Amino acid sequence: MPSFPKSKLRAKLHRWWSTPRIWKFFILRIRLASTYQALDRYQVLFWAGLVGVLGGLSSVLFRKLLDLMAFALSGRHGGVVEIFTGLPPWQRLITPIVGGLVAGAVLYFGGRWHSRRDSSTDFMEAVVLGEGSLSFRSSIVKILSAAFSVTSGGSIGREGPMVQLSSLLASLVGRTRKWSVAQRRLILACGASAGIAAAYNAPIAGSLFVAEIVVGSIAMETFGPLVFSSVLATQTVRFLAGSEPLYVIPPFHLQSGLELLYYLALGLLAGLVAPWFLRALRGSEKLFGKTCLPAYLRLALGGLVVGILALRYPEVCGNGYSVVNGILQEQWLWSSLAILLLLKVTATCASFGSGAVGGVFTPTLFVGASVGYLFGHACAGLGLVGLPAPGALALAGMGMVLAATTHAPLMAIIMIFEMTLDYQLILPLMLGCVLAHFTALGFESGSIYSASLKRKGAGYVQRHLALLKVGGLMKSDPARVRPNTPFVQIARHFVLQTYRYLYVVNEQEVYIGAVGLHDIKQYLGSSSLDNLIVAQDLLTDGPPQITYSASLEEALERFSSYSGERLPVVADGPLPRLLGSLAKTDLLLALAERVPPTEGQFAGEAKES
Repeated sequence: MPSFPKSKLRAKLHRWWSTPRIWKFFILRIRLASTYQALDRYQVLFWAGLVGVLGGLSSVLFRKLLDLMAFALSGRHGGVVEIFTGLPPWQRLITPIVGGLVAGAVLYFGGRWHSRRDSSTDFMEAVVLGEGSLSFRSSIVKILSAAFSVTSGGSIGREGPMVQLSSLLASLVGRTRKWSVAQRRLILACGASAGIAAAYNAPIAGSLFVAEIVVGSIAMETFGPLVFSSVLATQTVRFLAGSEPLYVIPPFHLQSGLELLYYLALGLLAGLVAPWFLRALRGSEKLFGKTCLPAYLRLALGGLVVGILALRYPEVCGNGYSVVNGILQEQWLWSSLAILLLLKVTATCASFGSGAVGGVFTPTLFVGASVGYLFGHACAGLGLVGLPAPGALALAGMGMVLAATTHAPLMAIIMIFEMTLDYQLILPLMLGCVLAHFTALGFESGSIYSASLKRKGAGYVQRHLALLKVGGLMKSDPARVRPNTPFVQIARHFVLQTYRYLYVVNEQEVYIGAVGLHDIKQYLGSSSLDNLIVAQDLLTDGPPQITYSASLEEALERFSSYSGERLPVVADGPLPRLLGSLAKTDLLLALAERVPPTEGQFAGEAKES
């Protein structure tokens, strides 16, 4: 072997170790910057993944907390329906009342504890209208209140507080970083996506739920981090709690093309039922609001309604998960299920309308499963031929009613598939969900998540207009130096931050140019030049400037002719004083949210969080 390569390697190592420490880091920094020009995007994925893991852990821990509270309340293990079935009648009546009283007291007295300055109290509002931050105190109050409502038999879902908890952790992560409003909104949306994915073991649907309903965009700049967060949240839950699908169903098959007609008819029926279900929920909310009772008495009144219904039908308690499993297994008589459907909707309206914190997502699935199952039996009673199995229609009905109430048919299709892991019914489900969505739009343009943001959206236009200018997106106080700054200080700046340009300003903070990372490579290792070369000697025009009041379209045009990740933002007027910097990622996120949601697209609702 010739010795030259070894000698060359030794020479390189000698030069490396003889270089001052700061230069070693600096050379490494340049090489990394050359390899990873879009480091900010990788950072977003890293934080989205971290939020996903935290969301999965929090979901598992919250489920354990609910199990412990249910055992302390009844001395029994199992689901809510199973526990209430084993209780004596007097306890079935009293438990929801006491639970509602305690849950309401937590909201009532907790409202005095949390800060009134925090306007965003639920994740949907914070993502769509707020600044990407959740109030820690108010979130804890809502989560505790929801825990008492759920474990005491309230006809409300546990997925709501699980999503709220995951979103709260994401908000805390966002507060630790110096991010823009758009980035904080995105990381908060990742927390919500993680919570939904962990609750339903459905990573794709969790991503689509937030992208389609909350963010209102499936652009990769937003959807990519949502997917990252959802997948890691789901994998965390599967690692800690198992990977079984949420609903266990018998195998269903599409026997003939004739069956598609029944699924289309079911989609039409679901589109007609869903608006009335929404109106019942909103009507109950108005009815309880007219009582003018404090929160603890109002929730106790809702618990009284649930308790009375539970005396004869304990299946009205909880979110309806166990009953849906029975429907999919075709274990119910149609007559009993018809009565239970009416009572369950009444109980859900009582819990929802009284102000109980929790989700209505799973109760909506119950309504869809019941409608599909009863539709199948009605068709069989009419002697129609070529019918699908009632359980198959129940499964399709879940997705169709969900699509009609959320106005998010794509999310509903994927959600049902992921919860069951059954591909057989995906084609008729797609047809029925789209038909149900368009049918429901003809009667009710608002979704199940519309009311809250419609009430809270008075300031949306002002916030939106602020984001239409560069000044609403820029990060203030970027790294800057004077023209006489020595080379050694410039090097330290580049070692401590990840940007490719260091802005140069004069004594009046007027922007005069920039020093590029690639422009100083030739001076590396020359320690004798540390204090001889100054920023003025390395000055270039740098990236193109953008003014504070420029539009987002103008900023996008500047980026189209510049491959870098940031633009310097200067003041309007004759003196271009440096005010901040605009990141390409923030611009793309803002443009993804550009179109304000209409009434039918508003995505927020305090109940769900």
